[in-house]
Amino acid sequence: MFQNFTSPSSPDQGPARLAALRVWMDEQTLNGFIVPRADRHQGEYVAACDERLSWLTGFTGSAGFACVLEDIAGVFIDGRYRLQVMDQVADVFIPVHWPETQLQDWLIIKAQPGAVIGFDPWLHTVSQIKTLQDALTASGITLRACPNGVNAIWRDRPGPPLTAAWSHPESLSGEAAPNKARRIGADITALGADAAVITLPDSLCWLLNIRGSDVPRTPIVQGFAILSSSGAIALFGDPARFDSIEFSENVTLMGWNAFEAYLSNFKDRILIDPASLPQAALQALEQGAVKILRGTDPCALPKACKNTTELNGSRAAHLRDGAAMVNFMAWFDGADPSDLSEIDIVRKLEGFRAATNVLHDISFDTISGSGPHGAVVHYRVTHETNRKLDSDSLLLVDSGGQYHDGTTDITRTMPLGTPSLEMRQAFTRVLQGMIAISQVRFPKGLTGRDLDSLARAPLWAAGQDYDHGTGHGVGSFLSVHEGPQRLSRATDVPLKVGMILSNEPGYYRAGAFGVRIENLIIVQPAPNLPNGDDRAMLEFETITLAPIDLRLIEVSLLTVREKDWLNAYHQEVHAKLIQLLDATTAQWLANATAAI
Repeated sequence: MFQNFTSPSSPDQGPARLAALRVWMDEQTLNGFIVPRADRHQGEYVAACDERLSWLTGFTGSAGFACVLEDIAGVFIDGRYRLQVMDQVADVFIPVHWPETQLQDWLIIKAQPGAVIGFDPWLHTVSQIKTLQDALTASGITLRACPNGVNAIWRDRPGPPLTAAWSHPESLSGEAAPNKARRIGADITALGADAAVITLPDSLCWLLNIRGSDVPRTPIVQGFAILSSSGAIALFGDPARFDSIEFSENVTLMGWNAFEAYLSNFKDRILIDPASLPQAALQALEQGAVKILRGTDPCALPKACKNTTELNGSRAAHLRDGAAMVNFMAWFDGADPSDLSEIDIVRKLEGFRAATNVLHDISFDTISGSGPHGAVVHYRVTHETNRKLDSDSLLLVDSGGQYHDGTTDITRTMPLGTPSLEMRQAFTRVLQGMIAISQVRFPKGLTGRDLDSLARAPLWAAGQDYDHGTGHGVGSFLSVHEGPQRLSRATDVPLKVGMILSNEPGYYRAGAFGVRIENLIIVQPAPNLPNGDDRAMLEFETITLAPIDLRLIEVSLLTVREKDWLNAYHQEVHAKLIQLLDATTAQWLANATAAI
């Protein structure tokens, strides 16, 4: 069993830890200290030793931060976590709606004039610190780089990851690592730089064709790198952890402690990504005579645009994952929901994935939310929160698998008893939004921001919406949440051929129920139409294969075109999965994918 159901922290631990941090702040002559969720690599998931935000506050979400002042402590969370945070933190921490309320605005109101706010420069990016400093200039509030206060008071803090990294073969990556390095090196030259700093773990692992187990659910190994325009790579990490990897001669391996000195002594033109580079790394570079160029991580976009091998691997992973999902859904339909709990659902679904015999890990902790828990967008069931499934309601299950050839992520909402008309109407509107994204043809050059509203329009027409993006990028046996591609109002990155994204509109009635339907999609060229003007167009290929529950659809709300899409999708699901199922499950699938 990959998933466990323990609570990593508890609200009752928060007050004492907050008090200890304030004692440390006083010793450091600080009036405040910022505690981010991030580690020095700025990945979504962090190792146990870097769970500072969770340890201090109790909040376990994958995004957010805290700012502790002498008389108030705010926990900043976005729309996904506004219900979750209230259950996880003690009342000494005040939830702050972010990004509606920015940290600089909060500090100007809450901090005393002349306050000094401490931060660990390894845990904040160059962009974050610059934005904060610029906004605070006129307020008299100053920032001070300092040692980490949570580290200072966390007496039983776990040690860093020690597991070995391994090679990700070219048969799965589709391109040899030295060729990637030369290709990205040429891009660096074109930008006018001699080298680039690589600090994002998924970029590093993609570039070197390596994987690891440094954080939960995402197969990355942590390290830093300097990639030169020639394709040479200086890799910084724990050398012992790379013993089993036969790097090409273009890679030089050094210890962690050599990184700052290397940056301080660098004399050429170097490219940094202010959105991911730690402030401490910039400070090291500024000690030398280096010319610093600002841009984006040069690996991010090439990594996002999957090659043919990666795309075929993802399709294969979704085929077996779809069969596992159908086995689970058929089992669930034959079970008595009143005998099941949320944890039972998680265990059973993971068991079906494990039965493929090629599951490396789950791609994130399965969300199994019954009734009101379905409205908690990133709900994680624990022994304390586990409950029997509701009656006459909905069960929201968001899950995925990490396979060596691909990463999956799928959400299905299923009926419990007889859901209400309100629930079925909400489900149908969410389905209409998902179909709109699935069907759209769009001109090359558009971004996810240009498409996001298509998924929301049916909900908007009913005065409803959801507080998360419509879709995120997905990696190739890497992060299930991959940038820079997104379907979101908060992106300006054009969608390109080979990108994999999620398509997951939702609707959440706090305290009652939640709906989300999610498929993964690939950006691909759209064929020319007879009456078209030969404009370059793109469209999406849906690769997730699992039925969408027909019992929850108010068919009268669907257009003919929406019905046609759903029938065609279900026909494809049936055709591709039928040979992978036993006779009983195959019959269930035939019924579940019947035309409407």
